[in-house]
Amino acid sequence: MAEQDWKSRLGVVFSTNPDFQYQTPIEEEEATLPPASQKLIVAIDRRNRGGKQVTLVKGFRGTTADLETLGKKLKTKCGVGGSVKDGEIVIQGDLRDKVLNLLLNDGYNAKRGN
Repeated sequence: MAEQDWKSRLGVVFSTNPDFQYQTPIEEEEATLPPASQKLIVAIDRRNRGGKQVTLVKGFRGTTADLETLGKKLKTKCGVGGSVKDGEIVIQGDLRDKVLNLLLNDGYNAKRGN
């Protein structure tokens, strides 16, 4: 099925060779840095959210699985919903101080944004 995925091959020139196999480049995720060397920024955002406030945690460097684990932990500790997308953790509500304290207690190098 992956060989039939035409969206990943947009812009590729047609080949008349019947033995040609298009290979997509494999992107490797960078290894997760230890918490002390992470530089996280905890900020609030109101843009494009219908007037609702969300807390954003930006600057995480590591695998997607580790980012999702951290996001789940923060959402559980705060008792609210949220999501993890585009390398950011989104937590519903203005919980900057609480999230910052949780990150600092876990050993992360975090600071408050705006």
